[in-house]
Formats: sequence, structure tokens, C-alpha cells
Amino acid sequence: MQLLTDKIIFLTGGSMGIGLECAKAYAREGAIVVVAALPCSPIAEAIDILGPKHFGVACDVSKAIDVEQAIQKTIAKYGRIDAIHNNAGIASPSKPLDQTSDEEWEQLMNVNLRSVLYTARYGLEELRKTNGSILNTSSLVGDIGQENHAAYAATKGGMNALTKSMALDYAADKIRVNAVMPAGVWTPMLRKWSKEQPSPVSIENYLDEIHPLGYCPEGDVIADACVFLLSHKARFITGTTLSVSGGAELGYRR
Repeated sequence: MQLLTDKIIFLTGGSMGIGLECAKAYAREGAIVVVAALPCSPIAEAIDILGPKHFGVACDVSKAIDVEQAIQKTIAKYGRIDAIHNNAGIASPSKPLDQTSDEEWEQLMNVNLRSVLYTARYGLEELRKTNGSILNTSSLVGDIGQENHAAYAATKGGMNALTKSMALDYAADKIRVNAVMPAGVWTPMLRKWSKEQPSPVSIENYLDEIHPLGYCPEGDVIADACVFLLSHKARFITGTTLSVSGGAELGYRR
């Protein structure tokens, strides 16, 4: 039995990395996926992987007009939205707060947080009609912090707080709001970054060792958790920020 049969899922940042793994998992479980991603991203390639019943739309999630139009196109094509997955995000720059420029701060806040404002503003009425669900891709660093990523960690801490507040605000509409918090995850971006380091092998070992389960996972482990949170099996779960981290936050390790 498929867990997401015929659900229309609006997924931001779904053309690569964790987003693409989520898109594939949603499609396998019977959902129709709308991949909303930057025009320069491989949207067409993602739809080729997912199949012709799915839909790709160019969208800069930091811009209100782009999000509004992407959601309108989704409604025009499918007639409804059952879930919104706010997955789009950026992690750069890698630096302490005092070295972060105004432009870098604004870009992080706009992509990682303002985008959630826009999908709620333009998508909530549709979710009210379907008793739908909102899922946010956060990060473990929103809870535990991260060296040299102060602004990024701040956006993910903000996303965790937003998740809980939104869950309270929209519970009366029977709309559930949850988040997943990965630690390290192998994505094309992370693999590229690790290969550029002075000692790629040491970086790979480090990324394995920070997870007590012994390895840095691929994005499919995050996608499986997301499937659950958007499915009927999670029907009484809202306001949770679920660590999908292999226990990276536990104990004294490094």
C-alpha cells in the first residue's frame, strides 16, 4: 500500500540533493510532485527521473511573486495542494557572525526563512481545503549550533521555532506542521565541497564519525522520514522537529 496516493505535494528545492531524494520517494509512494526550484537548477532532469505526471516550475523562493505564481500554476494544473514541503535552502557563507556581510545575512534569511512566509501566505488557503500538511527541512544545527556557520544556524533555529508556532496557529484548520533535522548528508554539493578540502579522506572520516551509527548517510534516509511525516500514519504528529541524524546530537564525542 502506498502512503501518499494521489497527494499533490508542492516541493521547493526539489531538483537536486535531499529535495530530489524526497521527490523520488514521494513519487514512489503514489504522490504527484511539483518541483519548484531555481531556473538555473536541473528541473527538467528531475522531472525526467520522476515521470511525466509530475510538474516542474521555475521559482526563486526568496521572491514573493515567484512563489505566488508557482502555487497558482500548481492549482491551475492539479486543482489542489495537499502538502507543502519547504526544502529549498542555502548554507553559505561559512564564517563567524562578525565576518558575515549584510548581503550574505539577507540572502540566508530570504532563502531559508522568508520563503516559508511566502509559501504559507500563498498556499495556506489551499491546505485549509484539503486539511493538508506543511513540512520544513531544517537542520540539527538549529538546535545545537555550528562553528563558523552562525547565520545559517540562526535560520534553522528560526525554522524550528516557526514550525512549532505554525503548528499551533493552523491546528484548528487540521493542518499539521513538522520539520526534519538532518545532520551530515551526502549530497552533490557536500561531495563537491569535501573533494575541494586539503584532505578529502579526513573530511569523509569526520563526517562518518560524527554520526554514532557510524556513517554519513545519503539523502534517502531523510526522504523516508519525510514520507512518514506527510502520510496518514503521522496524522497525530504536529509541531515536531524530528532529528534524522544517526544520533549526532548525543553524548560527548568530538
